[in-house]
Amino acid sequence: MKFREFAEFCAILERVSSTLEMTGRIASFLRRVEDDDDLYNVVHFLMGNIFPPWDERELGVGVGLVCKALENVSGVSKEKIESMIKDYGDLGLVAEKLLRGRGIKSLFAEELTIKGVREIFDEIAELEGEGSQKRKILLLTGLYGSATPIEARYLTRLILGEMRLGVGEGIMRDAIARAWGVDAELVERAYMIVNDLGRVAIIAKNEGKEGLKNVKIQLHIPVKMMLAQVAESIDQALREMKNVAVEWKYDGSRVQVHYGNGRVTIYSRRLENVTNALPEIVEEIKRCVKEGVILDGEVIAVKDGKPMPFQEVLRRFRRKHEITKAMERIPLEVYFFDVLYNDGEVIDLPLKERRKILESVVKESKIIKIAKQVVTNKKEEIERVFKEALDAGHEGAMLKNPNSPYTPGKRGRHWLKLKEVMETLDLVVVGGEWGEGRRSHLISSFELACLDARTGKLLRIGQVGTGFTDEDLEELTELFKPLIVREEGKRVYFKPKIVFEVAYQEIQKSPKYESGFALRFPRFVRLRDDKGVEDADTIDRVKELYEKQFARAKS
Repeated sequence: MKFREFAEFCAILERVSSTLEMTGRIASFLRRVEDDDDLYNVVHFLMGNIFPPWDERELGVGVGLVCKALENVSGVSKEKIESMIKDYGDLGLVAEKLLRGRGIKSLFAEELTIKGVREIFDEIAELEGEGSQKRKILLLTGLYGSATPIEARYLTRLILGEMRLGVGEGIMRDAIARAWGVDAELVERAYMIVNDLGRVAIIAKNEGKEGLKNVKIQLHIPVKMMLAQVAESIDQALREMKNVAVEWKYDGSRVQVHYGNGRVTIYSRRLENVTNALPEIVEEIKRCVKEGVILDGEVIAVKDGKPMPFQEVLRRFRRKHEITKAMERIPLEVYFFDVLYNDGEVIDLPLKERRKILESVVKESKIIKIAKQVVTNKKEEIERVFKEALDAGHEGAMLKNPNSPYTPGKRGRHWLKLKEVMETLDLVVVGGEWGEGRRSHLISSFELACLDARTGKLLRIGQVGTGFTDEDLEELTELFKPLIVREEGKRVYFKPKIVFEVAYQEIQKSPKYESGFALRFPRFVRLRDDKGVEDADTIDRVKELYEKQFARAKS
């Protein structure tokens, strides 16, 4: 497929506001894509992704490199291009204008194809070390040299992760279902298992309903993790479940461990590969765990028998160098509480059966543990376990239905979390403001947004400026500086990538923000490095919490 066809279709989508119309148009476009490799890439490109979520590769290309490549092609200075970005607020539109001003492109330039663009992206992602930046600029210059103005717009947005089409997982799922006449739930199930909508589209196209039904979990391909809802009360949980499997809710970071074919792969909650950062856990798994399994668990940092702050675990996950020193400073333990695969899928078995399998495949050691579990129908016993977890420095308790299957990616009523603290929201940081006085060099407040899961759009819901120490702000400013896409006076706008956990006193209705809501007295709790934009709380969740508090106020 020609990349120009893709770009022209994106231009059409930009003008579509109805999700129903958008879904129909995408379905029709997908059916036109004959080649399977092209179909795979088109699905991801439309969603603004170059690689599937679990793929470790990144382009490592920022605004500066794109500007340099555009300078090479257009002859317009990098300084002038940066000035144009401020005027247009979108480097994609700037790229389009620059290439229109270029006139006729070289007669020797090859027409861009989806396959050709993919090959360049793959090559860029592999580059590292000395000379890699120059090589990236050269490859980008080649891309832009072959691009038409409209292709340049969407190439740029794709490279920078700013497609702005509003094609979220929900719309793409429904479009795939409509394109090949299959049930959206089957598409959703397959996606939760393979975590790759491009691959799901190919299965739907070539194998239809039966192919989607037969999608199975595979070792070393991460599976969307089962999620929990907030427990309204212990009494409610007992009414719904009768018997409750109670476990500690550890203050750590979720992991999914794959052990098979002689190797261990560890994925974070975001399904990023963090294996290399956790060598001691890898070695202990090889020693203590039966091969041919996928386990679900929580990694915690422990020193002198007490849990260290959650952020310490994330520092270990981020560590790429001097890992031995980090191992000494931040010792880890992993608590396994579920099993998804044991020489084949076991997710459809009830939890009580999976628990027996878990106990049979894991041998406990100093750092490999099985989460303690108590099955009871007594409120007092649940309260005892809950208090026990809090006293040990953890978050609370998990209340699970012993008869429930493991449902990848679902946030159902089979798992409930019981916490002592007030309700919090995981929100995406989309902007901020520079501070004043002694904090003038720091970004001291941050604008927050919730997610529309269907469209993938972010809807602003408020600003948080409390709960930070000076040390927090120093660290966060350094973290956000590379994500700044533009500045207006003291105000800055970020590429959406970082998630904050935020507490609040109340949710109010507000016309000030696109979400229609605002947080009263928001307070920063912690950075959620283990969550991506796609894991943020949704507008539906915000509405649900608002209605619950409104109902409480009336009662």
